[in-house]
Amino acid sequence: MHWQQLVQQVRYSGRYATGAEAERVLRAVLTVLGGHVSSEERCELAGLLPEEAAAVISRQIPLTQPLSAPGFVDAVAERLAPLSRPEARWATGTVLALLAQHAGEDLTRRILAELPRGYALLFGLAELAPAPAAAA
Repeated sequence: MHWQQLVQQVRYSGRYATGAEAERVLRAVLTVLGGHVSSEERCELAGLLPEEAAAVISRQIPLTQPLSAPGFVDAVAERLAPLSRPEARWATGTVLALLAQHAGEDLTRRILAELPRGYALLFGLAELAPAPAAAA
């Protein structure tokens, strides 16, 4: 896949009016994500993406403490100002769901395991919690 193909996928999935808008969203989400994914998973994800996307992710310094899922959305909103928080949530979900499709289930689950609880929905996945034990 090439960079422009990925941009067009974001444009189509996110229903963005222009390729430039989709590219801006893609770069913002990849930049924030690059600081949250580390080591093997980061390299594996970068290897699945177009060179330009891989470079955006790889250039980021991994954070010692990842943001919560709402904090991640807020970080994307800051990069895409003056986007509202709901618009940033849409942008984040659009890009991360596409990345999950490209990464496949195994890699996506490993990435999610590195992140605080709450990110699964951003990747377009259910986050199931075990049912509480019934009192006897």
